[in-house]
Amino acid sequence: MDFIDQLKQFSKRVESLTGSIQTEEATKTAIIMPFFSMLGYDVFNPQEFVPEFTADVGIKKGEKVDYAIIKDGTPVILIECKSITENLERHDSQLFRYFGTTPAKFAILTNGIFYRFYTDLEDANKMDKDPFLTINILDIRDNQVPELKKFCKSVFDIDSIFSTASELKYAHEFKNIFTAQLDDPSDDFLRFFLQGCYSGPKTQNVMEKFRPTLKKALNDLISEMMNDKIKTALGGSGGSVSISETKPVEVPASEPAEDEEPGKRVPNIITTEEELEAYFIIKNLLGDITDIHNITYKDTESYFSILYKGNTRKWICRVKLTESLKYLVVPDETKKETRYTLTDVYDIRQYKEQLAAVLQRYI
Repeated sequence: MDFIDQLKQFSKRVESLTGSIQTEEATKTAIIMPFFSMLGYDVFNPQEFVPEFTADVGIKKGEKVDYAIIKDGTPVILIECKSITENLERHDSQLFRYFGTTPAKFAILTNGIFYRFYTDLEDANKMDKDPFLTINILDIRDNQVPELKKFCKSVFDIDSIFSTASELKYAHEFKNIFTAQLDDPSDDFLRFFLQGCYSGPKTQNVMEKFRPTLKKALNDLISEMMNDKIKTALGGSGGSVSISETKPVEVPASEPAEDEEPGKRVPNIITTEEELEAYFIIKNLLGDITDIHNITYKDTESYFSILYKGNTRKWICRVKLTESLKYLVVPDETKKETRYTLTDVYDIRQYKEQLAAVLQRYI
């Protein structure tokens, strides 16, 4: 079986188990150890896969990392595990302390769903603050498969992975910078585009005039590229996603059922292309947390809801997008609603953290 097929099979297994795992030990046994077994390591051989590996930190003795992978008698990968129910955001400091006390070149922080891979690109023997690779086992992207495969026991090579890690790190940074420019183009970024098409003085007034134009042009371009990919995937069929046109997509009313009360009002539900654009934006924002197919929507006369797995009780947010009124509504743990005013649909990107927090409560 090819590695990618093993990954897909493993992903389905993990998805089927997520609802029944509640503790860190259960996460280790049911998901994390099988993951490294899939990579070819003998997880029951303490000379190769060491549980509770000692990583003393300064005067603190007896500090232990959950697992260490050993090669030629030397630790090469440290693994810190958390429960599947925990968010990894606040747990890298512990692994950071362990990293500098061993010769291991790589460290992995995981809750069984997300695997964050770290190394020391910035300062030798000091773990980088940000991972060079983050994998969601329930939504592995095609370009991540060969990078993960490099951690398989049969092909593991420190120099090769370290070289790739640098490329992955900066590619990730480039994406973050470009995403920030899509939300709010900087003066330097704007000048780069203006120098090729505007010959007049680039005064501040000129910059402010063209800034929203550039923002809209770039986001429209990405929408067009998405449309092309969607149409290709659907064999050339399917609608488009764009904010340049705002023709509503009307849902035709069905014929009244035989037992339906005559004259009963039929809901007037109109799904606009701008609402669909919001849907695609939110799917992409949350794609590193869950399979994008789990993000669905339901349109009503009052609002456009984004749901988790089509469950109306598990709504992630609601959006209102009209010519005169645009806002995003996000629920807290008690379903108390917080409203965020939007200037346009792309402002939704500013609220990834809030949306992710809601989704994490449902997973």
